[in-house]
Amino acid sequence: MLIEIYSDPICPWCFIGKRRLERAYAKRPSVAVEFRWRAFQLNPWMPRDGMARGEYLTAKFGAVDAGRVFDGIRRVGQSEGIRFDFDLTTRIPNTIDAHRLIRWAGRRRPAGGEGEMAEALFQAYFIGGEDIGDPAALAQIAAAVGHDGAAAARYLGSGEDTEAVRLEDSFARQMGIQGVPCFIVDGRFSISGAQEPEYLMPLFDLAASAGPHAAE
Repeated sequence: MLIEIYSDPICPWCFIGKRRLERAYAKRPSVAVEFRWRAFQLNPWMPRDGMARGEYLTAKFGAVDAGRVFDGIRRVGQSEGIRFDFDLTTRIPNTIDAHRLIRWAGRRRPAGGEGEMAEALFQAYFIGGEDIGDPAALAQIAAAVGHDGAAAARYLGSGEDTEAVRLEDSFARQMGIQGVPCFIVDGRFSISGAQEPEYLMPLFDLAASAGPHAAE
């Protein structure tokens, strides 16, 4: 079974959704699953060097009390063992390089490199307050999970896969994905949002009962 995870490393609900997907999968240990991470940029318009957090929050939320929004996410995160620290973030990044790094990690560790890197990026951004739009910070994150940091830096500096990430994001929108996380199973069944495990498990069961399917 193939589960494609459309996500963005600066999306807190994607971090929560990852935890819930892992809990759902733990309840279906007999199902063989390949997880593949797909790019979706929440802010495809974001300048290449990012934007000051205050400016971004004003543009996104306007007069809405963003603090109350974040407090709600913190509470949900705590229930999943995630201690969000939004106050550490001073700059909202463009995530195209972070998506590239996930793709790169998957090629170097096909058995789970994408998910490992996605986890590292979530933690670096939401718990460590790191600027995951900064190539130097991204190379350090790669090194922290056991990759060759110098190789990661060379890759990020090359521009390789930039267009592929943009095309993947564009394809997601053409499919009708408007927000993340979004999980697509075997190219046939999908569910959007950071759903509780009990809503994800029937999707696994449905895909398993439908038999094998070759995804594109």
